[in-house]
Amino acid sequence: MFTDSHCHLNRLNLEKHNGHLQGVIDAMKEANVSRAMAIMCDFAEHDEIVNIVQQYADEDLTLGMSVGVHPCEDLAVLQSATVERLVEMASPSRVWAIGETGLDYYWSDENKAEQQASLVRHIQASKILKKPLVIHTREAKHDTLDILKTQKAEHGIIHCFTEDWETAKQALDLGFYISFSGIVSFKNAQSLRDAALKVPRDRLLIETDSPYLAPVPKRGKPNEPAYVPYVASCLADLFGISVEAVGELTAKNFDNLLAQYDENRYAMG
Repeated sequence: MFTDSHCHLNRLNLEKHNGHLQGVIDAMKEANVSRAMAIMCDFAEHDEIVNIVQQYADEDLTLGMSVGVHPCEDLAVLQSATVERLVEMASPSRVWAIGETGLDYYWSDENKAEQQASLVRHIQASKILKKPLVIHTREAKHDTLDILKTQKAEHGIIHCFTEDWETAKQALDLGFYISFSGIVSFKNAQSLRDAALKVPRDRLLIETDSPYLAPVPKRGKPNEPAYVPYVASCLADLFGISVEAVGELTAKNFDNLLAQYDENRYAMG
């Protein structure tokens, strides 16, 4: 029922599962999480994520992945993300999206130009393959939106959304989906919940961004995809509908995102 649109399956804390990823997979199934997208942030992660997707996907759990370079990676890694390399690595059907890409001036604003150039290349690869972008933005919303507009990007996710309604509206106007993480459940996130109320229901997604940002009531603990129903529960309370309805709604929205430019939708392989 539930789709975790953004998780880092190769970076999870496996202590509670005795060091085995199979425990994470079993917990996902018990929580009715039937689909997840494993996010890549560095080329060095690619093979490990491919192995996870191929090994653990089955009839009860659909797994896909993204291909991309996070804006916080070092200069050499950012520069290595050429359009040609991204297109080649993201062509298999197991790759559902391009990213995690974007801009992050919180951790470093010394390489703004190369972050921006990398984002442009990811957008170009997305347009060639007709696969959605996964956009990270932190303290860089104006530049992020400007580049998305200038490059005519219109297909993707603003992941782990933490901005205001005006930012959400501009992204929505471009054609993007807005994905909410466990942050929306935090006590001090009322302004974010106010923005969530205004997002059209057919453009909402949910995610864990695990192992980071565990939702209430798991805040402060290592996050994992099995906790995405807690994000759905927060939105359900906000909307006055059932958690199951949020699960079904956001799963359908993810279907639509993947199908937007692909009549055959997505496939494993």
